[in-house]
Amino acid sequence: MGHYGDLQTQIYQDGLRGILPDYPVDFATLEQRAEHALSPSILNYVQGGCGDEHTQRSNVDAFHHWGMVPRMLVDCTTRDLSVDLFGMKLPSPIFMAPIGVNGEMTQDRRGDIAVAKASALTGVPFCASTLSNSPLEEVAKAAGETPGFFQLYTPKNADLAESLIRRAEAAGYKALVITLDTWVTGWRPRDLNSANFPQLRGKVLENYFSDPVFRSLLARPPEEDIAAAVQAWATHFGKVLTWSDIGWFKSITRLPIVLKGICHPDDARKAVDHGIDAIYCSNHGGRQANGGIAAIDMLPDVVKAAGDTPVLFDSGVRSGSDVVKALALGAKAVGIGRPYAYGLAIGGANGAAHVLRSILAEADLLMAVNGYPTIRAVRETGVQRTAE
Repeated sequence: MGHYGDLQTQIYQDGLRGILPDYPVDFATLEQRAEHALSPSILNYVQGGCGDEHTQRSNVDAFHHWGMVPRMLVDCTTRDLSVDLFGMKLPSPIFMAPIGVNGEMTQDRRGDIAVAKASALTGVPFCASTLSNSPLEEVAKAAGETPGFFQLYTPKNADLAESLIRRAEAAGYKALVITLDTWVTGWRPRDLNSANFPQLRGKVLENYFSDPVFRSLLARPPEEDIAAAVQAWATHFGKVLTWSDIGWFKSITRLPIVLKGICHPDDARKAVDHGIDAIYCSNHGGRQANGGIAAIDMLPDVVKAAGDTPVLFDSGVRSGSDVVKALALGAKAVGIGRPYAYGLAIGGANGAAHVLRSILAEADLLMAVNGYPTIRAVRETGVQRTAE
């Protein structure tokens, strides 16, 4: 297709032959379908947030008080949604944000592989989580030529952390995304009410179980004593990171380093001062801390403080219009989370790919109608804050 928005024409043409889309194109219907496809425990984990989930809801609602300003008499017959990131030319400004239970989202429990295949189908990079049902090497291979990023939950054991990073580097991942806000899990009532924490049940831990350093810490391998392996994981998970740790990360990898969870402009400035390659503005979708400000409302100050350092963004993105608004506020690339996860739940790789294509189609058509032929034009016009 010449433009992402051509998906719309394809759907209507198929309709003339009585063919309807296999999967929904809107988030509300997508979520409804996924609710029927997932087990209650996994659904609660994916849908749930911290506390009364106010911050999670605010992340979504806050997009509505940012409004795009259309420009007319602009030739938008050709649009360019490509971006330059980490020395790569990417065909679109979106990526798949890391989700730790992707592996459990498909019936064969190979959801991480399915997401990587969706990446290969669409050219949308996948940020693979440390928490996975498939080793990071297999995930990278399944993505084919599409570049991927590796998200690290830094373990307390330095040798284990280095092993995971070295493996990601060797597997061909193009950036290391270090999550900062998850050395301990936030208060999540949906999971607590069902006493369900997937990792403690041995799920999504394959990157640890396949790691030579982790295995050397065990008296018996995970396949012989899963309970002991899970306990070892719990013991080593979650190093408390400070600015003094940045030098260590830089000393052990050549990969671009991205700090995920930066929401304060002072932290963005410190990240730049420490030579970080990119900043990832995110409040973990409201899953880790309640009572906060919507991530999209914090993005402009982070972008300003970051200067020339690129800023990635996620939290609350549900549509193509949300993507364009985040780009207008200065994000270099925008992470998609729950929408593709729901597509994964109802249709595996094809379902996730459909969701990504739908989001890109909406973004592309919004740019066409509003007179923005390029992302640069989106940023130049910008957005306006509307009434609450």
